[in-house]
Amino acid sequence: MGRHGWNSGARRWRLTALLGVGAAALALLVTLLSTLPGNGVDTGGTTRDGDKVHGTPTAAPHAKDPEVGWGFTHTQHSADEGAPAAVARVERRIAGDGGLPQIQHLMGWGADNPEPVRGRYDFEAMDRRIDFVRASGGTPVVTLCCAPDWMKGGEPGVDATDWSQAALETAPDPEHFDDYAALAATVAKRYPDVRHFIVWNEFKGFWNDAEGRWDHEGYTKLYNLVYRALKKVDRDIMVGGPYLVMDSVDPRAHEASTAVTGPWGALDRRTVDAFRYWNEHKAGADFVVVDGSSYTRDDELLPDEFTATGKFTDVSRWVREQTGDLPLWWAEYYVEPADGDDEREGWSEARRVAVHATGLIALAEGGTTSAFYWNPENEKGTDCAGCLWTPTDTARGGAELPMYGLLARFGEEFPPGTRYRKVSVDEPGVRVLATDEVILAVNTLDRRTTVRIDGRKTELQAYEVRWLGR
Repeated sequence: MGRHGWNSGARRWRLTALLGVGAAALALLVTLLSTLPGNGVDTGGTTRDGDKVHGTPTAAPHAKDPEVGWGFTHTQHSADEGAPAAVARVERRIAGDGGLPQIQHLMGWGADNPEPVRGRYDFEAMDRRIDFVRASGGTPVVTLCCAPDWMKGGEPGVDATDWSQAALETAPDPEHFDDYAALAATVAKRYPDVRHFIVWNEFKGFWNDAEGRWDHEGYTKLYNLVYRALKKVDRDIMVGGPYLVMDSVDPRAHEASTAVTGPWGALDRRTVDAFRYWNEHKAGADFVVVDGSSYTRDDELLPDEFTATGKFTDVSRWVREQTGDLPLWWAEYYVEPADGDDEREGWSEARRVAVHATGLIALAEGGTTSAFYWNPENEKGTDCAGCLWTPTDTARGGAELPMYGLLARFGEEFPPGTRYRKVSVDEPGVRVLATDEVILAVNTLDRRTTVRIDGRKTELQAYEVRWLGR
């Protein structure tokens, strides 16, 4: 998640441009080559008011639906670059699974500074990411974060970007909130098939040191300006926020709130206050966005990794109660604490997939309709724990990994609007989620067990995740 690193995996705070384009993108560049005022090469046609339109977009599957389903977020390293055969392999896999929704940030996580100098734009890396989403048949989502240097104290007119963590986690200065809203509108016009926008990421830069709380007033002001700017571009654009981290603490902690509690702990009262302020003062929202982990801010899994996922159910229900049942998205969700290098390699893959499956079940049971898995690919040439596919830097790369199989199947079987059914289970260590057609069963035990599910006797291996027909 954002607080766990701008480049999940290796903690490289300098998010360099992704190099290379696929054959389709290159052909598009040649066909649509044009020049932005005052800038270098740009791709795209021009709208009636002079704004750029990139690519040849088609209607997204969820073009007018605020619920997009279960997908993933692109991070610094992803499958839009690498060996053509490997990139195509991932594209075909995602398209064959119905096109998973995919988030790309505006700046960072593989995208360069979109406006290094006021009025001069650089969307090359962003174009490549959006093209990948299109080629894989996915629904594109843009998270509007982060801000160019000149909007947050950098020297005006200087084409330079400070990619350090401290700089990236700085919000625009209030006097530049309007400029950021204008940038958001430029992005919306450039990518007319992007119908879903999230405003900012985890309240980065919106902490009030003097009062020891979130600057929810400042964030909400920025959110409202961006919301109105996007709606002015097209009233059918869907906008969501606040992308606030649902931090939890030990129930005995001073920061503990009584609003939402469970065996997993209690929500931080400052988080509760910030969410309530945004919800009361927002200009509008088509969906609500949060993120968070099943473990506490101190990386405690209370009382264990599987029971802790109940936090997702409890928090989801509370958020939906607060917002009048707006569609609920989790932009990020985590079930395995990271080490000091932001790595999550302490669990076996079978255990990891089982805990994630339990977390997805908990999200669905809480009324969540869309959630995004973080970090689909590690640095080139290295595999990683929990990645979705193997690195795409070689022709043999881009092979599906277990977490991708879980995510894709979950999205296929339990899309937004799914009606879930109760089924009988005689083993408390087995979690299930069911419809009239299918049952997802997860053995949370580290041993083999025999269980009767929906009246049928089934044997599950340790941490096994199995799909059963009904």
